[in-house]
Amino acid sequence: MPATTAWSPDRDDVDPAVKLRAVQLVEAIGAWTAGRGGAATAKRRVAALGASPSLVDQAGALLPTADAAALQVVDAQYGGILADSASVLVVCRQWTPGHAGGTTIDVRLSRAQPRWKVTALHPARPGAALASVPSAARQVLADSRIVLPPAAQADIRSGNIHPSVLRAMLRLAGTYRMYISVVRSGHPLDVFGTNRPSDHPRGRAFDVWQIDGHAVVDPGTSRRLVESFMRDAAAAGSYNVGGPLRLSGGARANQFFTDNTHHDHVHVGFAA
Repeated sequence: MPATTAWSPDRDDVDPAVKLRAVQLVEAIGAWTAGRGGAATAKRRVAALGASPSLVDQAGALLPTADAAALQVVDAQYGGILADSASVLVVCRQWTPGHAGGTTIDVRLSRAQPRWKVTALHPARPGAALASVPSAARQVLADSRIVLPPAAQADIRSGNIHPSVLRAMLRLAGTYRMYISVVRSGHPLDVFGTNRPSDHPRGRAFDVWQIDGHAVVDPGTSRRLVESFMRDAAAAGSYNVGGPLRLSGGARANQFFTDNTHHDHVHVGFAA
């Protein structure tokens, strides 16, 4: 089993504590030493964190049947953050004996004392892979400048991603090395805190948490790099580009936006 490291939030995040709580819960469920597999022992690990053991019943692919498991959190990104509630998308890789995989978990939380309370888990459900993957999807999967976590890879293999998304990824990869966090599965169905459908579950958006090796959330990351990426995403056809910067201009009204949810990633959405 590979060695892993505990994930920690950036100190300049909007609310580091909410991400840390979500990640701790995922790490507790998704990693265990030999002989400690199964729901019963996972519930004891979750209870030791002061969280509800019943959350384990919602773990899905995060709790495979295996004697041991190692888990590495790649990123924890906001699916949404409001004053008293949050969605944290925990992107992870997971290894069990003879198998390497991973998933993305939409962890829901509510503000409480002394810490945020995890209220629900929504694991990614990418769907089955196509027997024959379209050409653009094959190109994306093969491009070393498009770094995809397991759930995002499965999304693309499923054939449920709109061609406009795939074309934009390939175009942007001509200039940048992109580390993608979420494409379709593992994201809230609606824009968090609203009843407006998100573009992600429809296969019409992707999120980028790192550009050319620099985390979007890191205040040390060049503003010029993030702005350039956001503007190039718009030029690649995105009608809705969100990120940590408030940009002017655009080919259409409100093409660019920013808010606390997009403090840690760039959202690239498509109408068709």
